[in-house]
Amino acid sequence: MATIIDGKTLAAKVRERAAVEVAQLAGRGIACGLAVVLVGDDQASATYVRSKLRDCEQCGIRSYDYKLSAETTQEELMALVERLNADSEVAGILVQMPLPAHLDTEAVVAAIDPDKDVDGFHPMNMGRLVRDLPGLRPCTPAGIMEMLDEYGIDPAGKNAVIVGRSSIVGKPMSLMLLARHATISVAHSRTDPHELARICQSADILVAACGVPKMVKGTWIKPGATVIDVGMDRDDAGKLCGDVDFASAEPVAGAITPVPGGVGPMTRAMLMSNVVLAAKLQNGL
Repeated sequence: MATIIDGKTLAAKVRERAAVEVAQLAGRGIACGLAVVLVGDDQASATYVRSKLRDCEQCGIRSYDYKLSAETTQEELMALVERLNADSEVAGILVQMPLPAHLDTEAVVAAIDPDKDVDGFHPMNMGRLVRDLPGLRPCTPAGIMEMLDEYGIDPAGKNAVIVGRSSIVGKPMSLMLLARHATISVAHSRTDPHELARICQSADILVAACGVPKMVKGTWIKPGATVIDVGMDRDDAGKLCGDVDFASAEPVAGAITPVPGGVGPMTRAMLMSNVVLAAKLQNGL
């Protein structure tokens, strides 16, 4: 049976580390505040925001919670972002996605001060990632790299396959693994479905981030491979599951993340880590 990569336990360690650094920065008069902006009444987004605010409290990070109506205009949202950019008590700004359809998401992301962009989505931070320069990284891929390190899984020289090419997970994940000397393949919705299983079978490290419940089967997995399941889906019975069919994958894999309790907790924990890093960047540390 595969080693279960325990994201919940590791996330607690990351939060503890962040809490220590927050206290140290506070002793130097440096604020670690996080502003979270939620537009509209999407229930999933509201749940995520509540979890993030709880994490802030646990880490000693002061949170600023902005709940805006679904009718908020582009101008109103951009004005709020500009105010938060100028607020020295706010180290990090997180605008919860998705935004209502009438708002320009890319314009909002680009308006956030890159050194306060704790999601790591700003074009400048993505450029830093491409150039392998220090900066704020997207939380989910950063959390996955922490998991690999914690479990002694070195990407160097390994074949890594990412199923999914989003700017949130797939693309930055490929760049982070490439920076650690892995050989990268990225599959996606346009990949020939007859080829997809073969591509996955070549992976020493397989990251499933396609948003299709239980799509990756045990027969797709190279024996002993590390399987990272980014999915957060519901199966036909309405039960929470990932993009990997865990029941068939676990006997084949060498290490595997569960859903829940794998990547999800690490994504939230890395947000706390990014708030600390943002505070340091803004103070030349």
